[in-house]
Amino acid sequence: MSYVEVPGAKVPIRLWTDPSSVEDGAMRQLQNVSTLPWIKGLAVMPDVHYGKGATVGSVIAMQGAVCPAAVGVDIGCGMSAVRTSLTANDLPGDLSRLRSKIEQAIPVGRGMHREMVDPGRLHGFPTSGWDDFWQRFGGVAESVRFRHDRAEKQMGTLGSGNHFVEFCLDETGAVWLMLHSGSRNIGKELAEYHIGQAQKLPHNQGLIDRDLAVFVADTPQMAAYRNDLFWAQEYAKYNRAIMMALFQDVIRREFKKAKVTFDPVISCHHNYVAEERYEGMDLLVTRKGAIRAGSGEFGIIPGSMGTGSYIVKGLGNEASFNSASHGAGRRMSRSAAKRRFSTKDLEDQTRGVECRKDSGVVDEIPGAYKPIEKVIDQQRDLVEVVAKLKQVICVKG
Repeated sequence: MSYVEVPGAKVPIRLWTDPSSVEDGAMRQLQNVSTLPWIKGLAVMPDVHYGKGATVGSVIAMQGAVCPAAVGVDIGCGMSAVRTSLTANDLPGDLSRLRSKIEQAIPVGRGMHREMVDPGRLHGFPTSGWDDFWQRFGGVAESVRFRHDRAEKQMGTLGSGNHFVEFCLDETGAVWLMLHSGSRNIGKELAEYHIGQAQKLPHNQGLIDRDLAVFVADTPQMAAYRNDLFWAQEYAKYNRAIMMALFQDVIRREFKKAKVTFDPVISCHHNYVAEERYEGMDLLVTRKGAIRAGSGEFGIIPGSMGTGSYIVKGLGNEASFNSASHGAGRRMSRSAAKRRFSTKDLEDQTRGVECRKDSGVVDEIPGAYKPIEKVIDQQRDLVEVVAKLKQVICVKG
């Protein structure tokens, strides 16, 4: 489908979904964002749903300002995926050992490594800029600097919630490795600190929603936020790169005889800010639950833990600010999912997938998410499908 424009908005709000499918709370959030003086347009993805301040699944283009809550608290959260030389024929009948080895290599939940991972020992890991990155930690908000030790040890860890590590097959039988994570606790703390700072500023006191507080250009507060924001986005990128290297090391060891090779890794943020230019304007484009889908750019759009995911290539549609959805999107809250579904439902909906099937992940059950096939179909003018993946192992926190 092409987009539908919301009538009566102060700036264009373009929806890549049926307006009737957008929950009332999310639609109010979109209308609220459109009232901000700095806003130039919104693109709303088919996986849109209610979030803090701004909806998840929205792309917000602003001039001379940025809203921290429109980035989300997991700064730089995103996806990585890589195709391997393995095929379905190489896999053992029982995948539980492989899942266990992945979980041993990559800490999940609130876990962390005993010591910071040395990137120099990781096969093919690009270490250029690594030392400079950590030196710049001294310039982030003073309130989080004492977290340096934890930030180092959480580098290369998964987290919890909807974050995952998956071992997948595409429709040709090729094996893919895929993972989803962000900037861990350090990114969350930086985000919450700056949201609080923005809410104190005089120009934000009359906003329709205090969670939409912004920083404006050429102020010390904006400079501080941009510094910490871009550092956290880089942390998230390194975090995924280290996890992927650890994941690949597991695969090399477990399939030693196959002499596994890997294609270049595809990686994309879906909670971040980028400086981009549209219609002659230099804008700060915030993607909260959306990926960049410029012409020819690869992206990853995952479904739930029992369905599948898509590798896509962007079509460069400027009406969406060169964006596409970041996943299937939730259709019910975590608490609602826990009330509605049981562990038996989880077992049924993840049949054939080696994964946790206990009460701790019922809130991630496929039934709590929108159908990924429909989400993909609604953005055929934003991306083309390159590969469809189906997980056979899913590791969650």
